[in-house]
Amino acid sequence: MLVRRRQHDDMRKADLPIYEVADELVAAFPAYGRFIIEAPTGSGKSTQVPQILLDSGIVPEGLILVVEPRRLAARMLAQRVAHERGTRLGDEVGYQIRFHDRSSSRTRIKFVTEGILLRQMLAVPELRGVKTLIFDEFHERHAYSDVALARARNIQHAARPDLKIMVMSATLETQSLRRYLEPCLVLSCRGRAYPVTIEYIEKAWDPKSLPLWELTAREFERLLASHANGDVLVFMPGAYEINRTVERLRAGAAARRMAILPLHGELPERDQDLAVAPAPHRKVVVATNVAETSITIDGVCLVIDSGLARVARFDPMRGINTLLIEKIARASADQRTGRAGRTAPGHCLRLWTQQDHQTRPPSLAPEVQRIDLCEILLMLKAAPPSLCSDPARFPWLDPPNQPAVEAALRVLTDLGAIDAATGAITALGRRLAVFPMHPRFARMLLAAANSGYVREAALIAALTQERNILVRHCSALVRELRERKIETEQESDFFLMMRAWEYARDHDFDPGECQRVGIHAATAQRVQQTCDYFLDIARQAQILEGAEEPDSTQGNLQSKQTRQAAMSAAIRKCLLAAFSDQLARQTSMGANRYLLIHKRTGLIDRHSVVRGAPLVVATEIRQVQTAKGQLEVVMSLCSAIEQQWLEELFPRDFSTSRVVEYDPAGKRVVAQEVRSFRDLPLETSPTAVDKDQAARLLANEVLRHRLTLKMWDHSVEQWVLRINMLARACPELQFPAIGEEERRRLIEEICRAATSYKEIKERPVWPVVKRWLSPSQHAALAEHAPERLLLPNGRSAAIHYQPDGPPRIALRIQELYGVNEPLTVAKGCVPVLVQVLAPNQRPVQITPDLRGFWKNDYHKIKRGLQRKYPRHEWR
Repeated sequence: MLVRRRQHDDMRKADLPIYEVADELVAAFPAYGRFIIEAPTGSGKSTQVPQILLDSGIVPEGLILVVEPRRLAARMLAQRVAHERGTRLGDEVGYQIRFHDRSSSRTRIKFVTEGILLRQMLAVPELRGVKTLIFDEFHERHAYSDVALARARNIQHAARPDLKIMVMSATLETQSLRRYLEPCLVLSCRGRAYPVTIEYIEKAWDPKSLPLWELTAREFERLLASHANGDVLVFMPGAYEINRTVERLRAGAAARRMAILPLHGELPERDQDLAVAPAPHRKVVVATNVAETSITIDGVCLVIDSGLARVARFDPMRGINTLLIEKIARASADQRTGRAGRTAPGHCLRLWTQQDHQTRPPSLAPEVQRIDLCEILLMLKAAPPSLCSDPARFPWLDPPNQPAVEAALRVLTDLGAIDAATGAITALGRRLAVFPMHPRFARMLLAAANSGYVREAALIAALTQERNILVRHCSALVRELRERKIETEQESDFFLMMRAWEYARDHDFDPGECQRVGIHAATAQRVQQTCDYFLDIARQAQILEGAEEPDSTQGNLQSKQTRQAAMSAAIRKCLLAAFSDQLARQTSMGANRYLLIHKRTGLIDRHSVVRGAPLVVATEIRQVQTAKGQLEVVMSLCSAIEQQWLEELFPRDFSTSRVVEYDPAGKRVVAQEVRSFRDLPLETSPTAVDKDQAARLLANEVLRHRLTLKMWDHSVEQWVLRINMLARACPELQFPAIGEEERRRLIEEICRAATSYKEIKERPVWPVVKRWLSPSQHAALAEHAPERLLLPNGRSAAIHYQPDGPPRIALRIQELYGVNEPLTVAKGCVPVLVQVLAPNQRPVQITPDLRGFWKNDYHKIKRGLQRKYPRHEWR
């Protein structure tokens, strides 16, 4: 029976599209070292290419290592291939992901995640034992895939010419990759997808008026009436949206005879397998983008695509990780659509408009240009020099953004992993690089080894890897019960979470009991697995032995409270060692408003138990989207810190400076002596104000129009304009022009010896500004740029000088009788514009040419005005 089933599976396998290129791949394999395989989703490349290589005999020994971008995909693909080959998982076919290794010395095909491969490259730089390296779903462009491919290329060139490198993807822009891997062989298979009709919604969806799951349920019920066969695949951005959608669909009448199943990375393995496995009846799978390419769900004929995904990004300017819901790119939308055409003609509803689709980018930027690079750069620094440890010279397929590189190097320097002067990895950095985790948590474990609290530090690290085990939105009754069962903490959010986890553990992670006090039982159980994994790492690094909490038998000598206080201080010091660059000081703007290192500001999460602590360290700083669509910087998972710990751990990072600044509230200049940790001010004390600095700061406020010198009036401004006009028009007079810098000097002189606005508000201005000119220049100014202009008819007019354009005068028509010649100043070099006014002082003409005015325009104007003003003189 088993042989018959195996023969049936072999017949099905041979019918897969990837076998179109199998013979060509086998024939060319000995001659090429690098390959690119383009094959559409569902063509069988992920499961069949490793088997083709093994069964053809062209890889007679060693490992065929298949690199997957997701843990869920690596596990499921390994299970699938082991099933197809009729072997037990872990024998001929195995997998290794972050917390599980199902492989053995007998394994020939091994599915691994990118992080596992990079760690293997660090431990065994030449990848001994690996004969073929296959990068699957490379189009997702995960950062670890990019780095691992570059490393593999270097290894192949420097030490392992026998190593074969293969890159596979459903959609690839092959030109740049082909140039990167040259010489290489490119193979393509067309696939045999059925046609899929694409439908868009007519009106753009408004999330404020209709939740995404409600829109999905409405459209699902509509489509189900005309799509009676096949399974349904619904794409949602994350676990929260999936759970709400599953609840809503199960409550509806349309899907009562269908299985509604979630699929995402946080689910237990049993539930993940259930969503993918064939079912005796129709099913609806609500999934994240893990079902986009990596995992094939047979039988799907209808796809409902939200068009959204949670995208990780890192803001290097503020050191903030964001995980915001974003619109997917057009390439991802095409991948999702293709899931409906695997076994029969299908239909895809896109929950966005066709116009919106055209505005979406063709593809998402490579992850290496979007995420925190700390762990990647530390691994580069730890590699042998022959493999290039300098990020600036590393052979990136697409280089990361320089600000992100600089931010990561700054964090590694703060951790002591790289030398600030040379940029080289330190002895501590090499120890940190051994740990398969972010350097921060590796630093925390090492610090905990010195104080004897490795188990607690491992638990804290595990708690950060999962969602918060505490239910945020629970009833008042549940919160009250939780407060009674779990002692309230005020020193660290982690202590509260640790006690909650211990409560769940003591009750065997029972879902009912956990739910009663607002704890996520499944999350707490995963924390246990992660913590065990970190403890295994600590044992391998030989930092766990002899690092246990003091034995309880010491209770006669030391009270439980004293031991608890010692543990609290030690753990918070460990957190400080790992997150010193995320130290924050409370400001005067409110109990939860803080100033962080590197000139950032933020607020503490409203659920934090340390709100109001003077000094905190935050293990998570993120940018979140509020219900109103605004973005806020939020610090969470915080711990209160004592300043003396900073002096104990980082004595060289303190500095004292003198800061003179303008205080807008008091409208005065103040001076303080500031003691700072790095660039975060911690202590201030008043000191004497330097009068020259005070004058500069007050002048700056005046120039920015935030303060006003009452005596610097219109006449002073006109005086400045007169000087500047003569400087331009008559350079031979050598007038000193007053530009922005000269104006600043004059105002500083007016503000000299003052420290407050009160002192300068009504200070005389003319004594200072008039010193700008010599007596002879004052005479020349009065002669060539006078305040009033004497007209040929004996009258005089005030001249209004302008920053742009010639000066002007304004007179009524009757006052201009007898004036026919052009009017000028500046030794006849600058014409004066004449604004001709009606008897009511309203302008009727502006002209530099009075002769032309009298000849051409005056009579027309006179006819209109003479009737209104007959008593005025009209010539």
